[in-house]
Amino acid sequence: MPSKIKAFFKNLGPGLVTGASDDDPSGVATYSQAGAGFGLATLWTALITFPLMAAIQEMCARIGTVTSSGLPGTLKAHYPKWVLYALLVITVPAIVLNIGADIQSMGAVTHLIIPAVPDFVFSIFFTALLIFVIVRFDYDRIASILKWLCLVLLLYL
Repeated sequence: MPSKIKAFFKNLGPGLVTGASDDDPSGVATYSQAGAGFGLATLWTALITFPLMAAIQEMCARIGTVTSSGLPGTLKAHYPKWVLYALLVITVPAIVLNIGADIQSMGAVTHLIIPAVPDFVFSIFFTALLIFVIVRFDYDRIASILKWLCLVLLLYL
């Protein structure tokens, strides 16, 4: 039995990290503003959006498993180049802005803890730390670290 449990936790990862990554500072700010503005009036949309999000995540995971490629590689192999470029024009700015908002939020929160240092200094520090980790460690090591960092989400309980 312990080997089955160990195998379960070893395979647990991409879905857990993907779900946890949605609890980033910019996401929490968006949820807070929506909750303050609309209250529970839009809660019913979760009944529709959750199954759709789960289905999309499952399809993406299966496509990635079968093709051993990400979305850009799959689009490049099966569709005209303009489809890939259109997707990149839409997604890359959104991803970059989201990462920037998250790093700025991390700097602002750290500034609340250590007010003597300006928040932009912490933002620069976190950016340098992220670049170092991405360059220094391979994907499997980073994924393993992120999987265990997801335990922090238990603090929400």
